[in-house]
Amino acid sequence: MNRKATITRKTKETDINLNLNLDGTGKADIKTGIPFIDHMLTLMTAHGFMDIQLTASGDTEIDFHHTVEDLGICLGRALQGALGEKKGIKRYGIAIVPMDEALARVVIDLSNRPFLAYRVPLRKTMTGHFDINLVREFFKAVVNDAGMTLHIDLLSGKDPHHVAESIFKAFGRALDMAVSMEKRLDGAVPSTKGIL
Repeated sequence: MNRKATITRKTKETDINLNLNLDGTGKADIKTGIPFIDHMLTLMTAHGFMDIQLTASGDTEIDFHHTVEDLGICLGRALQGALGEKKGIKRYGIAIVPMDEALARVVIDLSNRPFLAYRVPLRKTMTGHFDINLVREFFKAVVNDAGMTLHIDLLSGKDPHHVAESIFKAFGRALDMAVSMEKRLDGAVPSTKGIL
């Protein structure tokens, strides 16, 4: 299989190069200029058994918003490109992942219908210099550009680092399930409509 994509995005705010291999082994080479996001994307890559090479620079002297959002755009476009017509994939994925006191559930439908339900109530959102409210902006961009229905629910958790970690690991696991091949489909699109 050759489910790979390369995305380049250059704006006045960010400069991003992303190489994605959906059929990898979990290798990550990620340098975004935001160490916390590097950590989260590395976890996602490892637990999703994909390979990602990613370099990014952005106007982080203002804040992290533009870079985080554009990273989501690029990942979404890479997923769309690597999956093509989505023939033979399982389409749906679910994962529930703990990280100490945090427990996140992620459910994916690679339906070509963008929708994000993000239910992550937290009193404290800062971990170091990073506000994990930006995690919602990241996944909103992924959803819109990948054509994905995505539900993210925090079932338990207080520490923002642990919460973010459980979400990114669960997303990687659920995505790995959704993009895996369903042998019984024999290369057909997993939809009664015949198209996604």
